[in-house]
Amino acid sequence: MDEHGPDSPGEAAMDRAAADEASVIPSPAERAERAEPPRDPFLVALGERARSLRARRGMTRRALSSASEVSERHLANLELGVGNASILVLRQVAQALGAPLAELIGDETTAGPEWLLIRDLLAGRDEDELRRARIALGDLFGESARAEARAGRIALVGLRGAGKSTLGRMLADALALPFVELNRELERVAGCSLAEIHGLLGPAAYRRYERRALEETIQLYPDAVIATPGGIVSDPATFNLLLAHCTTVWLKASPEEHMQRVVAQGDLRPMAGNQEAMDDLKRILAGRAAFYGRADRQVDTSGRSLGQAFDALREAVREATGR
Repeated sequence: MDEHGPDSPGEAAMDRAAADEASVIPSPAERAERAEPPRDPFLVALGERARSLRARRGMTRRALSSASEVSERHLANLELGVGNASILVLRQVAQALGAPLAELIGDETTAGPEWLLIRDLLAGRDEDELRRARIALGDLFGESARAEARAGRIALVGLRGAGKSTLGRMLADALALPFVELNRELERVAGCSLAEIHGLLGPAAYRRYERRALEETIQLYPDAVIATPGGIVSDPATFNLLLAHCTTVWLKASPEEHMQRVVAQGDLRPMAGNQEAMDDLKRILAGRAAFYGRADRQVDTSGRSLGQAFDALREAVREATGR
């Protein structure tokens, strides 16, 4: 028989204590709810780079805080991968560490000591020196074709409306070479039209097919005139392949002439919101000009008749290849 009975004050006190303890200890479900959310892998890697850079510079967190004007607590969160810092804060931290912002964020050229040493060698070089370095690296790693092989393929680059197709066919006829429109090769490789690629598969798929089409064209045609899509410079790897295996000519024109020629070809879409379309065209041309400028030769077709533009192209090709 129980000493205190079923309703004794002692048993009631024990029941209350047990209830209190149960209310303090969370259930498994409650523990899962209270658990710290998983850290974002990008933020974790960013924190590790920040910590590594600080260690490489021999700086304490306090010293970095003073130099960057970012609180130690904020820096601690950043290094732990739990601080979603703004781009301005990251810039302050990078400047205090004496490192490019790209190195903190995780650009490929910061992946190891050799990358950093090579990048330092190239820093401050002018465009001509960088071009020579690129060509030398291509030769070193077997990515570049021999000069005579490059001379056999003449690739025309530039925005739509520059005359790549029209002048390209004329040049191919004059040199008795095959004419290759890379967009048509791209459609053959993909097995569908450009509109279907863009509409159904997206830009990443387009760039893959563009690269494959160029690779196959280089393999199939030791000699040819190739008209390339205007956006081929958007993918550095594909454009590098073109520069390494072809003599390239940039056909230039003013934005106004580009627009007029596109409309003359029957494409009236640019006229919808004319000023906006012209502004977009100017931005695209400005963004791509530095890459088009890597071509071996440049021919400005602005204000020239078709015959005059062809004569200028023919002369540029003769200078570049001796043909």
